[in-house]
Amino acid sequence: MFPPVDMADDDGLLCYGGELSVPILLEAYSNGIFPWPHEGYPLLWFAPPQRGIIFCEEFHLSKRTRRAIRSAGYTFKIDTNFAAVVQGCADQRQNAEGTWITPEVQTSYNELHRLGIAHSVETYQGNELVGGLYGVSLGSFFGGESMFNRTDNAAKAALGFFVEYLQERGVEWLDCQLMNPLFEQLHARGVPRERFMEMLGEALEKTPIFL
Repeated sequence: MFPPVDMADDDGLLCYGGELSVPILLEAYSNGIFPWPHEGYPLLWFAPPQRGIIFCEEFHLSKRTRRAIRSAGYTFKIDTNFAAVVQGCADQRQNAEGTWITPEVQTSYNELHRLGIAHSVETYQGNELVGGLYGVSLGSFFGGESMFNRTDNAAKAALGFFVEYLQERGVEWLDCQLMNPLFEQLHARGVPRERFMEMLGEALEKTPIFL
């Protein structure tokens, strides 16, 4: 269904077209490919030459951030409000610089969630959802898609909670797709695509994170 990932260009663009149906998304994620819609373009599919990876043992929150998270009194849940997390991510990106989380994206990932493939990690302050993240999981692979904050450090707090959750289940890493300053701050690092594909193949054969 997709070209080999080593055919991607220097920016990681592999191909374009198609749709965000469940079979196509499963084929993509199983082969190290993810969609990244851009307004005004056909649907774009990426397999970057350097994959952003958070290795759980290397994940780092500064002392200041950890103190702020503790003082905020956050609590965390998984998969109790998936659609709201996706909407929160869409709203935050819209406010910042336009969103790639279109209504089509929301519909498709909500369907993946219904099928037990997409999952959310949620940060609450009291009963209010104030941040979180969502992504796709196959075997022991988790590919993060987006995060959002409504209060300071709420997304980082969700990620820190989730890293511990993964470690308790013997999972050593999670995919953040592309490096950016935030992920560098959290001690993520780029992994060459060839190595990432080996890691992905191993993860797909392991016990699922979410049973």
